Parts: sequence; C-alpha cells; structure tokens
Amino acid sequence: MTATAFDFYLPSELNASHPPERRGIRRDHVRMMVLDKKTGSVSHDHFFRLADYLKPGDLVVMNNSRTVPAILKAGLFRNTKCIQQEVEIRLARRRNDETWDALIVTEEARLGDILQFSSDLSAVVIDMKEGSPLKTILFSKKGTDLFNSIYAIGEPVRYEYIHNKWGLDYYQTVFASHPGSVEMPSAGRAFSWELLFNLQKKGIELDFIQLHTGLSYLLDDDLETSPADNYEEYHLSEKTIEKIRKTKESGGRVIAVGTTVVRALESAGITGALNGVTNLYINRNFKLKMADGIITGFHEPKASHLDMLTAFVPQNLLWNAYEGAIDQRYLWHEFGDMNLIL
Repeated sequence: MTATAFDFYLPSELNASHPPERRGIRRDHVRMMVLDKKTGSVSHDHFFRLADYLKPGDLVVMNNSRTVPAILKAGLFRNTKCIQQEVEIRLARRRNDETWDALIVTEEARLGDILQFSSDLSAVVIDMKEGSPLKTILFSKKGTDLFNSIYAIGEPVRYEYIHNKWGLDYYQTVFASHPGSVEMPSAGRAFSWELLFNLQKKGIELDFIQLHTGLSYLLDDDLETSPADNYEEYHLSEKTIEKIRKTKESGGRVIAVGTTVVRALESAGITGALNGVTNLYINRNFKLKMADGIITGFHEPKASHLDMLTAFVPQNLLWNAYEGAIDQRYLWHEFGDMNLIL
C-alpha cells in the first residue's frame, strides 16, 4: 500500500522551527484555519477560540501519550570488542516492557551485538527482519526502570527544519501522562488548561485515549516502510466508547484531536478491540464510523497523513484549502498552526 502523493511547494520560511512560546505567543494562541468539510469554505481564527466552533454535546477526544526522548547514543560491541562508538539509535516502537524496535544508524550492527548506552543500561540485538531497516533490541532493564533511564540519557526526535535542541518539555502536550510515543502527538500541543476549561464550561465533553506514535521518518527515502508496516500501540477505555455512543445518539459530534486519535478510534470501531496494535491506513475510500471532525496541524508534501484527511473532506477541497493556507502564511509541523475540519 502506498500513500497518495499530494505534492506541493512549501516555502521553507513556513516551517515552524521554534515553539510558539519561543516566538512570543502562548501555545493556544497559534492560528487556526477552519475548513468546512462539505462546502470547502475556509475561515481564519486563533486556536484559543476553538470553543466558538464547537457545540454543547460535542465530544473532543485527545491522545495523552507522553513523548519519550527516543534518540539514544551507544557503543556497539561484538564479543566484548567495541566495533563503533557513539552510534545513534532511534527507538521506533515498544514491543513489551523490555523490548523495542529501533533504527540503529550504522550498517555494522549484527544479530547478538551489544549496545552499551551507559554504565547501567545496555541492550542486545535479538532480531533483524529481512527487508526492514528496523532491528529488535532487548534492554537490560524493563518497565519504569527502563523509561527512567531513557528519559535520563535520551533526546527528542527532531527533523531538519528544527535548528535548536529544544528540551523535551517542548515536545509534550499539557495533558501527556502515559509514556510511549517516539514523536509528539502534536495536534494536542496547542491546548492549554485554560482552553480545556473553557470547552468544559460550554458543555463540550472531553476524553483521552492513547496511541503511542512510531517513527514517521527513517533518515533515508530508501528506508521508508509501507504504511501497512507501520504498527502502533493503542489503548481505549470502555468509558470512551460509551461517551462516543452517547454523543452520536444525542446528535453531537466526535472531534478527534490528531490523526493518532482517528487511527485508534477507527481501529477499535472495526475490530472491537480496545487495546492492541494497529496498522490501519485511512484514505478517501475509508468510511469513518467514529470521528466526525478533526483538529490537526499542517502536514508536509506527500505525507500519508494527508490521505487520512481526505476521509473527512474531498481531496480537491483539501488541496484548495492547503493552497490558501500557504497564501495566508500558516506555519507547518509540530510547532506550527492548526487546522480544524468540521
């Protein structure tokens, strides 16, 4: 399965390289483009006025997965001999309490090699899947002890348009609580506690799920995996499903905050499983059952996330809106502006 190649020219100055707080505005004061999914009409506002576009009885579902500092450095050892120092390891997906899939940025790594991260943390390469750039590593610690070590030595994943080493706190939503994402579920970043309070005050329901994000970029186009190979771990509660049912029965709308929430909700809608892993790929042919609207950022050219948005809004209307967003100088990526599609 391949993603739709919606390509467009994105001027480099529209890449948000600084968090809003470092640009002199609050996180909830970023701009917001509101797109009507039926007519394609667009209006322009700021995110802190989100409540003006929602109704009492609507349900906003957010992803409270916490970002892990997924870039680690290690010495590579084979038969007690150091083969290479300062090898970069990018954690990609947690398999269980002590095992992760990871991108090891060297061609030297072999089955059985040891990665020495610190004096008290190491891992062994236990699986190398043919045709995949990812390898499976077994850490010497597990559970909370492992997360504590990763948080102590790791750095957040950052891409080429980010020129500063922003601290991990800049890569968290205010409500992040369950560690596991290797990239920030960025659609929730613009929320502040004040905005959440204002939504509740208007009678808008809030709820949280988890989908732990995997790596979206593997350093080299030759290493790209198919969307069908992109498995991510998700967790929903019975309470969430019940809230969605009641919202729809009463005529309210379910608004997913980010593509991660859409993927988790629709996966549960298809399988009935509230916990598990999903490789669900959503495009214009997918009939959404759970989400009625989405709050998301602006996605880069050719991004698979754009395919998901065409499940909400016809492709031509989305493309027109994106052209308008470029004309209006909206900012892209995790520190950028927001797009509400209703």
